Amino acid sequence: MDKIIIQGLQLHSLIGVYDWERLNKQPLLVDVELDLDLRKAAKSDDVKDTIDYAELAAVLEQVAEKSEFQLLEALANQMIEELLSRYPAKKVTLGITKPKILANAQSVAVELSREA
Repeated sequence: MDKIIIQGLQLHSLIGVYDWERLNKQPLLVDVELDLDLRKAAKSDDVKDTIDYAELAAVLEQVAEKSEFQLLEALANQMIEELLSRYPAKKVTLGITKPKILANAQSVAVELSREA
């Protein structure tokens, strides 16, 4: 299976359980993999035969900007549902990293996978 992969997409979202996390949007890094058939695009060399990477990133940014979830798990699930509803992916794997949220860790992260 072919894949489209975006790594380290920088987004901001109102996310968190604690009151101080709810005051401002938090920085997030998103990694996403879409499993799909890219043979047509590989032969045609035409962007119309694939998924526009910038559009894909914009969809994720829109979901993050509108979100008011408490949990990364809920935000990741919403992002995956949106991608599966828009694109012909057979499977989406999405990870969200929240940097500098724990004093003794670089970051926390979740990764979810869903099939169409």
